[in-house]
Amino acid sequence: MDTLWFALNAVLPILLLIGLGYILKRAGFVNENFLKIGNKFVFRVALPILLFTTIYKIEGFKSINWSVIVYAVIATLILFIIGLIISSILIKNKKQKGPVFQSVFRANYAIIGIPLAQAIGGSDAVIVVALVSAVVVPLINILAVVALTMYVRNEEEDIHPFKATLIKIVKNPLIIAIFLGLITLLIRSWIVDPVTNEAVFTIKDNLKFLYTPLTWISNMASPLALIVLGGTFEFLAIKNMKREIFIGTFARVVISPLVTIPLAILLSTKTNFFNFTIVEYPALIALLASPTAISGAIMAKELNNDAKLAVQLVVWTTTLSIVSIFIVVFIMRTFSLI
Repeated sequence: MDTLWFALNAVLPILLLIGLGYILKRAGFVNENFLKIGNKFVFRVALPILLFTTIYKIEGFKSINWSVIVYAVIATLILFIIGLIISSILIKNKKQKGPVFQSVFRANYAIIGIPLAQAIGGSDAVIVVALVSAVVVPLINILAVVALTMYVRNEEEDIHPFKATLIKIVKNPLIIAIFLGLITLLIRSWIVDPVTNEAVFTIKDNLKFLYTPLTWISNMASPLALIVLGGTFEFLAIKNMKREIFIGTFARVVISPLVTIPLAILLSTKTNFFNFTIVEYPALIALLASPTAISGAIMAKELNNDAKLAVQLVVWTTTLSIVSIFIVVFIMRTFSLI
């Protein structure tokens, strides 16, 4: 019974906040402009501050488990290959291949992944999420360009998707926040008392007037992100794309965690390099079991793919991933892995 409640407590808060956003939008309490501004605030302000403050709390670089970052890259590449095989063989329409392809490996790591990892493993798990994000988010964005340009040529010859994506990665507020956090952590580790070996100057202690509002904003990041996500949901008529939605959703919700999470457990138990604990597994669950990212739908439209299919893949993977995440959390909790 304790395991059941643990799994429910990890999943239901996410479901309830997404549901609240959906209800508020349908009731007319919030409108499209609120959702647009809210999404911009979450992506450009709240989540970056959350990631910055999270990394800043790390004791030092020696405490980082680099094996989880290595495995996150390996798992992403495995899912990329699976997505390539599925889209090439099972999807006929060229403009629908890319959205299905990217849905397999492109996780909603920021909006769903962070609160999920936090619910399962607490603040220590969020630290791992932030570190993994520094490597995996740029990788996923580059792979998404490959997926969305492999089958469909952009109509405008002057558009260079890889160049545009690299610029977006450099300007990505989440990436900037992560690296600012790492730089600040590095500086803090340099300026230490030679006797006590403790930091001489810290934002938390010496600039409390700054650290306190940053903490307040970071606390509101996850709930606001989920409410805004729920408000953007649109269950459209899907008669002409039922098959593609099923394939993309099944691949993301079932195949992705089924292939990569057991592999992570196997490597952790059978090798000396990979060492995952109740701190690392929540971050891997967030990456490998969370639904496909809403940013993928925006990129699909920009690169001349089927944007409607991409949007519906976000909606349906988000809706059904609640079940798969619950199952994953329940099983891993049963075996005391989280």
